[in-house]
Amino acid sequence: MQGASRASLARLRETLAEQTADADGSVLRQLSEDLFAVVTLLASQGSLRRTISDPGIEADGKVSIVDSLLGERLTAPALELVRAIARARWSAPGDVVDAAEALAVEAALQRAETDGVLDEVEDELFRFERIIDGGPELRAALTDRNLPADRKGQLVHRLLDGKVADVSLALIERAVLAPRGRTVERVLEEFTELAAKRRERLIARVTSAVALSEEQQESLVAALAREFSRDIRLQLVVDPDIVGGLTVRIGDELIDGSVLRHLDAARRYLTGGSGLRT
Repeated sequence: MQGASRASLARLRETLAEQTADADGSVLRQLSEDLFAVVTLLASQGSLRRTISDPGIEADGKVSIVDSLLGERLTAPALELVRAIARARWSAPGDVVDAAEALAVEAALQRAETDGVLDEVEDELFRFERIIDGGPELRAALTDRNLPADRKGQLVHRLLDGKVADVSLALIERAVLAPRGRTVERVLEEFTELAAKRRERLIARVTSAVALSEEQQESLVAALAREFSRDIRLQLVVDPDIVGGLTVRIGDELIDGSVLRHLDAARRYLTGGSGLRT
C-alpha cells in the first residue's frame, strides 16, 4: 500500500485495537470471521470495492451502501469497522480488500494473544508453510483449481485438527481457500509477519546449508538485533543446495555480506571469516 491507503490502514488498526481492548476470545473469533466474509465479498464484487474506494463519493453515501448490504449480516463490531473502511481514503480499489483482510487477521491474532498462544500460532503458520513448500503432492492438492473448496478444507482439517491452535487452523484454512492470487506460502508468510509485528519484532528467515546450533542462533539474533535495533525472531530453513554459508531475509530485504560484514562477531563465529553467502 502507498500514500492514503497506508495511512488509512494505520488508523483502522488503531480503531480495531480501541474497539476490542476488552473483548474476549469468542467476540474476537466472530469479528475475524465476519471480516473475512467481507474480504470474500469485496474480492468478488469489483463494483462494490470501486464504490467503497471512490474519493468522489461522499463518505456518508458509502456508509449507507455498507449498511444496506451488510447491516443485517454482520455483528456490531464488524459493521462499525467496515463503516470505517468506507469512510477512509484509498489509493486503489484493491487496497480496500487488503485492508479488510489485514484487520481480519489482526482480530484473529489478538484472539491468540488473549488466549496466550501468539508465539505458538506464529510458529505453526511458519511450520505449515514449510510443509507445503517441501511437499509437492500436498501443495498440488491444496492449490488444485478443480478440487472443490470443501474438499480442500476437509484435507486441512484432517492434517491439523487437534495438532495446532484454533487460530492457526482458521488462518491456515483461510490461506488455502482464499489466497487471492498469491501462493499459499506467501499468504502464510504475510500472516506470520503480522503476528511478529504484534510483538514489535522482526522475523529473520535464515536459510543455511546445515542446521545452526543454539549458540549460533543466539549469536545471529544478537547481531541482527544490534543492526536493526529491534527484537528479532529467527525462522530457520535448512537447504543443502546452497552448499555453504547462509542467507538472511527480513521482509523483502535480502541481507548480503556487505551488510553482515559489519557484524564482525557473528560473521567470524558463523562463517570462520569466509563471509556470508547470499
